[in-house]
Amino acid sequence: MDYQNINAETIDQWVKDGWTWGIPVSHEECERAARGDWSVLLTPNKAVPMEWFGGLKGKKVLGLASGGGQQMPLFAAAGAICTVLDYSEKQLESERMVAEREGYDIQIIRADMTKPLPFADESFDLIFHPVSNCYVEQVKPIFKECYRILKDGGVLLAGLDNGVNYLFDNDEKMLLNTLPFNPLQHAEQMKQLVETDSGVQFSHTLDEQIGGQLEAGFILTHIQEDTNEEGNLKDHNIPTYVATRAVKRNDLQPCRLL
Repeated sequence: MDYQNINAETIDQWVKDGWTWGIPVSHEECERAARGDWSVLLTPNKAVPMEWFGGLKGKKVLGLASGGGQQMPLFAAAGAICTVLDYSEKQLESERMVAEREGYDIQIIRADMTKPLPFADESFDLIFHPVSNCYVEQVKPIFKECYRILKDGGVLLAGLDNGVNYLFDNDEKMLLNTLPFNPLQHAEQMKQLVETDSGVQFSHTLDEQIGGQLEAGFILTHIQEDTNEEGNLKDHNIPTYVATRAVKRNDLQPCRLL
């Protein structure tokens, strides 16, 4: 099964239907960003702390699975040189639309992040990678590719799903599944996804996701937990997401904020 094509088609339809993560930023938001007033999300609710970025002016930034015209326009307004990679045509259409509206250059690439990334070694200063690993079966190769294409001292900002959401029914009140959640191996789990028009999704452990970053060679510098946007789990303040900041250090010397 080519599940990545299913996910691209599913997200395209979500965008057409008004998906929250597919609504581009406004011209007014871009104007504020040019004055230094901006914030972005890696996870549903908590803004990424500004100190995680350092200065963006002149930095080469990759938005990995970050299409939709939500983050790259703000980074461009802050002076970054931006590239975005996504597998959803509709998300990339939004990137083109905002770039044309605001008058900045951006490299826009449609590619599958489960394959080797189409960039040379040490191409970027920062990678911004919102929650999207839940749509791929194997995450460790993605972190290895991120390490490869970052410059020494480069920063990976990643949003991660901790898997808790996959345990519960739609009302988030009854335990329905055991982990790991992998619909390619469990027909009943695939049935749940089909019935809710959720594409093909997978749970991942923090061993895979944070451990995968460390295995790739990154040094973890910051971590921030977050909840769902709404629902029973949020009402009980149960963390379901994690945002991480990690740095590539070839020399393994103590790192500093960039």
